[in-house]
Amino acid sequence: MTAPAPQPPRIETDDREPGRLRLRGQWTLEHASALTDALKGAGTGAALLDARQVERLDSLGVLQLLRFCDVRGLGADCIEVRDDHRALVDAIEDVADGRPRGKREYGVAAALARLGFAVTDNWKKFLALLGFFGEVLVKMLRMVKEPSRFRPTSTVFHMEQVGLDAVPLVALLCYLVGAVVAFLGANVLRDFGATIFVVELVSIAFLREFGVLLTAIILAGRTASAFTAQIGAMVSREEVDAMRTLGLDPVDQLVIPRVLALLVMLPLLTFIADIFGLLGGLTVGAYGLDIPPPQYLGRMQDTMELRHFWVGLVKAPVFALVIALIGCLEGLQVKGTAQSVGERTTSSVVQAISLVIILDAFAAIWFMEMDF
Repeated sequence: MTAPAPQPPRIETDDREPGRLRLRGQWTLEHASALTDALKGAGTGAALLDARQVERLDSLGVLQLLRFCDVRGLGADCIEVRDDHRALVDAIEDVADGRPRGKREYGVAAALARLGFAVTDNWKKFLALLGFFGEVLVKMLRMVKEPSRFRPTSTVFHMEQVGLDAVPLVALLCYLVGAVVAFLGANVLRDFGATIFVVELVSIAFLREFGVLLTAIILAGRTASAFTAQIGAMVSREEVDAMRTLGLDPVDQLVIPRVLALLVMLPLLTFIADIFGLLGGLTVGAYGLDIPPPQYLGRMQDTMELRHFWVGLVKAPVFALVIALIGCLEGLQVKGTAQSVGERTTSSVVQAISLVIILDAFAAIWFMEMDF
């Protein structure tokens, strides 16, 4: 009695389950071309590959199925296989991403393709950040109804970490930037005999822009990276999964204390930055421009308006929220490897600094148009 002929790979659909594709035949190297043709004709609505009826399966078949899932944005768990095939699928999945990358393509088409991918990726990150903001906001409101969820010890600890520990750095840098702004302004104004206007230059620049912007940039590099690394390390060690197993919400435990700490400390650090920036201008005025401190302070009191201070301070909570959300979201998105922690940490710093500068630019234009 002759053995039945090997069946080529094929895919069957079920009208009752449109998203499930049922695989039949032999998915092996011997039928490589038929395997590729079957996957090309599978359509785009597949959500689950049922390979339990596959007669034979080798590494090529597994690799093609994993690539099929990856192209359609599905996880490796979308493939259902028999128990005797599971070990092979797991082994191939572990090494499927280790292939060397192809050579970088150049030209207009390749540049436009990379630009399109970058725009799409950034848009997805923006939507993820917006959704995460909504989740955090809802759970903060829930915390008002259920005060037992609030973690005061963790919040105070992070206030010390992101606020008090950053005071020396913020004060030093803002003092030096204030002195540099005074020097540059004096070099220009000296030609017009208007050196005294350095007082207004430094005061308005720091109260409206430099104080809050420098503080936010410092914390974006210092604090957002720390949040991402801390939470990412917990994800890598499966501590976040352990929290969920115990019935604890990682947003309540890890995110909200950091957000509240930054919301409280960034306005305070902005105030300190304003003070030291003005002191830097005062120092240059006294020792470099022959403007006595009493005259400098008197002119600043006569010409400065409180609205300049409020313009800068009102932006601080917005920047704090952006920095904290980006740092925590990138940490929660770590995949579990050391490389992923490094990549997410770099991404959080770049995103936080970029978004802070963009928001500050829009705010400056808006306040200027409002004549405020």
